[in-house]
Amino acid sequence: MKKESFWSKPGTRSVLASLVAILIGMLAGGIVILIVGLTNPSLGIKGAWEGIRLVVAGLFATGRDATGALTFGFNPVTFGNMLFRAVPLIMTGLSVALGNKAGLFNIGAPGQYLAGTAASLYIALSVPTNVIPSWLVWLLALLCGMMAGAIWGAIPGMLKAFLNINEVLACIMTNWIAANLVTWFFEGSNLKNVLEGTKSGYIYKTATVMNDIVADGVASTVGANVPEGATIVATRGGIATSKLGLDRLFAGSQVNGGIVIAILLAIVIYVLLSRTTMGYQLKACGANRYAARYAGIQDRRNIVLTMALAGSLAGAGAALYWLSGNTEFFWSTYQSLPSEGFNGIPVALLAINNPIGVIFSATFMSMLSVCGQKLTELTAFNEYITDVIISVIVYLSAFMLVIKTWISRLHKGKAVNK
Repeated sequence: MKKESFWSKPGTRSVLASLVAILIGMLAGGIVILIVGLTNPSLGIKGAWEGIRLVVAGLFATGRDATGALTFGFNPVTFGNMLFRAVPLIMTGLSVALGNKAGLFNIGAPGQYLAGTAASLYIALSVPTNVIPSWLVWLLALLCGMMAGAIWGAIPGMLKAFLNINEVLACIMTNWIAANLVTWFFEGSNLKNVLEGTKSGYIYKTATVMNDIVADGVASTVGANVPEGATIVATRGGIATSKLGLDRLFAGSQVNGGIVIAILLAIVIYVLLSRTTMGYQLKACGANRYAARYAGIQDRRNIVLTMALAGSLAGAGAALYWLSGNTEFFWSTYQSLPSEGFNGIPVALLAINNPIGVIFSATFMSMLSVCGQKLTELTAFNEYITDVIISVIVYLSAFMLVIKTWISRLHKGKAVNK
């Protein structure tokens, strides 16, 4: 029996297809930058070349020297921020990839992400840390975020399993229901910034210590005008994900232990899908639901379970992001669908739904985002040029099978010529 060569293996072709999509996407971005540079007198060919360099190696950009030339080197801030931004992308990418493995298109990750956000922030900012240790509140907030995402993911799963309603339609509806419910929930809560009283208000950072203040039977929050004679009755907040020493390696960045948790969860999902009976059943249902039922596999249970697990992963991504304590949750964010949920789709497609591949594809997408920021900071180009690159990659991801077939034929042609 002839041994299969490395280049003819399906896994190798899948990786090559992803790399081809990335290279074509980067090439398209470079062409756009070149066209913009040549048509803009203030940029010219020199500006275009700087833009291309920043798109490719913006992660290493450190600024400009005295002569105005771009400088490059290890930049701990950009590296750390890339890892921080990769966390929700890894989790939503895993959410979409898990659904795809079971034959379900989980476009409901944005709604599940919002559900996880609301639950985790409410627990973190409401439970008094002078009664329960901060680490336990953080753990409860994370678990509640995952549970809320699981519940919201199970809804379209049940509609699919028992009523045969297309999961895409069900997910789209639950997405917007989640956006409105979360808006109503936060508008009615006391977690908002009460200083501004306008649409620029926000939900506090989880790392910001908040105090309940009671005066004449009326509760308010520190940050507002404190009534005379008010007394502090409870301490809230101060809940943030541990840095695990990463802040020393990437000083000045937003990175924390969330990236470690995300990677561990990706490994857990990989083991679940490839090494367990449950994973085999999920993939069997994805290949042919009715054949799986004929073989004795409970397809309805597995559909609901898959969507619940997918929702919990998206909810975990939200919890890990907002429990970082790095940023406030602005009103404009929770009144719309979060981009992290939708960005999980190209992450999963680029990784060919492989949980380990999701780690790398999410980090790559996060890198493009950071490079886009550097493009705006150091040149006259707009950071949204990187969106062109992502769009081309997403478009090509839909043609992965065509690219893999092309690579296979190219390999066979070389083998025949030999």
